[in-house]
Amino acid sequence: MVLAEPRLAKYAIGQVVRHRHYPFRGVIFDVDPTFANTEQWWLSIPEEIRPRKDQPFYHLLAENEENAYVAYVSEQNLMPDESGEPVGHPQASLIFESFQEGHYVLRPRISH
Repeated sequence: MVLAEPRLAKYAIGQVVRHRHYPFRGVIFDVDPTFANTEQWWLSIPEEIRPRKDQPFYHLLAENEENAYVAYVSEQNLMPDESGEPVGHPQASLIFESFQEGHYVLRPRISH
């Protein structure tokens, strides 16, 4: 059996993106090369916009008009955010050290 090579992620950690169908935006803080959530979560997405599982999925510090939250979104449902504005998520400053030229810069990792 030949396994398909994972696709390279189109978006990068620290990039600000928008959802293609829903009114929210966010900053990417992690990427899964393919779907890595529960079947129940996947089936809860309306069938007409349910994404394929064989693509990168992104963890976002997301925000909409009402609140901030963490979102898990397929690559096909994202598009670049062209506003140049930072995300107002309260956890952004815990993961990223700055926002420069429309992109977040990760804090250095501390390890032993």
